[in-house]
Amino acid sequence: MHAATVGSRTRFAPAKVNLALHIVGQRDDGYHRLESLVVFDETAGDTVMASPLVDQPSSDPGAPAQGATDRLSVDGPFAQSVPLGADNILLKAAALAREEFAGFGIDLPPLDIRLSKNLPVAAGIGGGSADAAALLGLVSASASEDLRAALGEKAVRLGADVPMCLANRPALVTGIGETITPLAGMPKLSMLLVNPGIAVETASVFRMLASRENPAMPSLPGHGFAGLDDLVSFLSECRNDLALAAGSLAPEIERARGRLIEAGALFARMSGSGATVFGLFADDDARDEAGRRIARDEPGWWLSRNTDTETQRTTR
Repeated sequence: MHAATVGSRTRFAPAKVNLALHIVGQRDDGYHRLESLVVFDETAGDTVMASPLVDQPSSDPGAPAQGATDRLSVDGPFAQSVPLGADNILLKAAALAREEFAGFGIDLPPLDIRLSKNLPVAAGIGGGSADAAALLGLVSASASEDLRAALGEKAVRLGADVPMCLANRPALVTGIGETITPLAGMPKLSMLLVNPGIAVETASVFRMLASRENPAMPSLPGHGFAGLDDLVSFLSECRNDLALAAGSLAPEIERARGRLIEAGALFARMSGSGATVFGLFADDDARDEAGRRIARDEPGWWLSRNTDTETQRTTR
């Protein structure tokens, strides 16, 4: 077995946004079957850095490290909400990668993982899943295509959102999240994400679902979406089947959606299981003005345009 080549690398983990989310069934193992139109907001996200862990010197410099493990540190505005124990998804992603590397005869060394947590947690925008996908991408950047494909297939074990975050492109997502069909076309989106400062537990939302057998999404146009008008027209025929259940747990979600419409959004809907709501605007100026207006009126809310996005994006 030979050692993997892992340098010090950093990757941006953008927010995942479900423009539409239909729950169309439930498997015998309890997982829900879904159909979702997914995009990524490159203006908001976490940052993940990974490098080989430098062991502390022992009393015997010639002795090998015993029980070396990955190390995780977290900073950023939502650092306090991130668990640091064995249940952390980044540590699980490192363990999954190490298992897959071993299957290819490669030893993945212990990692020093650093996370800048800029996205709210339990927010319906795939923050933890995006982080895990970023780490898988970092450690496999120099790996063979076969190894990267194997990681992609196993990524769903970390969570249903991880494969789509690993793909990181506009797509129709089906199954439990593992089947990803890239879209032929998607216009540039002037999108604002708003979270009213509430964490919503996904499991609680699913328990509140009135129905797990809902109508499928309309068929996507073969050419994708030529412009915003086409997209908004399509979304108007779609749903987020989790919105009603999430709204019953957190009524502020609908208030956030209403504020986006009042501020000029052409379309607004909850993403994922909430409580984050996205708004689509005619252009960046309209989006930024809406962000300033909502930030002024709702100082306790999180907005995607309030993050230090330029610093984040230069580290990609």
